[in-house]
Amino acid sequence: MSGAGHLLQVEDLSVSFETEGGTVHAVDAVSFVADAGEILCVVGESGSGKSVMTSSLIGLTRAENATISGRATFDGVELVGAPERTLERIRGAQVALIPQDPMSALDPVLRIGHQIAEQIRVHTSVSRRAAEEQAVALMERVGIPQARTRSRAFVHEFSGGMRQRIMIAMALSCRPKLIVADEPTTALDVTIQAQILHELAGLCHETGTALILVTHDFGVVAELADRVIVMYGGRIVEQAAVAELFDDPQHPYTWGLLGSVPRVDRPRAKRLPTISGAPPSLIRPPAGCHFAPRCPHAFERCGEVPPLAAHSRERPEHRDRCWLDVAEKRRRRVVGGDIGLAGGKETIVA
Repeated sequence: MSGAGHLLQVEDLSVSFETEGGTVHAVDAVSFVADAGEILCVVGESGSGKSVMTSSLIGLTRAENATISGRATFDGVELVGAPERTLERIRGAQVALIPQDPMSALDPVLRIGHQIAEQIRVHTSVSRRAAEEQAVALMERVGIPQARTRSRAFVHEFSGGMRQRIMIAMALSCRPKLIVADEPTTALDVTIQAQILHELAGLCHETGTALILVTHDFGVVAELADRVIVMYGGRIVEQAAVAELFDDPQHPYTWGLLGSVPRVDRPRAKRLPTISGAPPSLIRPPAGCHFAPRCPHAFERCGEVPPLAAHSRERPEHRDRCWLDVAEKRRRRVVGGDIGLAGGKETIVA
């Protein structure tokens, strides 16, 4: 992959942690790019390495028991080997993080307006009064009513949806070039989820900010994403433009994820389809393809690690990590219009 024109380029990023039980290989040789104004969604089961991967980009997984290798170049700056002082200048100002739980990310004893203004003052030279006015304007921008009055409130005085809007306002406070949102709407009801995600996407498209969104929700992916990364067992197993991923998914794990989503445009299934088995131990991952123990299409060659590669000349940016060729995958996947997990013996609604 060439770095020309990419806001973020990650090459062979690996992250492991030494624990009492052994070495946890949380992220294994991950490579991808993100461009300005793009929404890149990262999906996969819990424990697939999504959050560790994104947190490692801005140095949040650095610890005595952590080993981080590879490269991550952001706007010309190498992040993996950067000194902490460099990362402190970048975090919040150029790369913003929206965590999964705003309650644990916000200070309970400081007023909300002060917290937003504090970040502005850390990264810019504006006065305290100017920063407080910017904080109010940001709160208005993300849809918080009576923003000037509410800026003097504490975090416990806001609902879950409003807290997440505050985190978005804080993320936008210094006009970052990249926002990393780690499942930002998990604890919210679907109506508030939709409002917040559409506001975030609209703001990103308006300002040209890139967004990396970690999520379990394929409905969100279909609605917002430009490109999608599918992770399993610390590895990227498929990446593609969103339309290509839904139209022609190439990895059996992706088939399982898509098939596990109920469809309202087809007859109700008697039983909600699932992927059999459990995610692999990242201390003792399987040899070869990490998904092979759960894959009904596995064969002898799956004992070797398949490369993340394009298998179609027509779609060179659509890459997957599976030894089956495209024609064979399509034959096994599609059975009567549904995605099959067991080569035709079992089908699930895609």
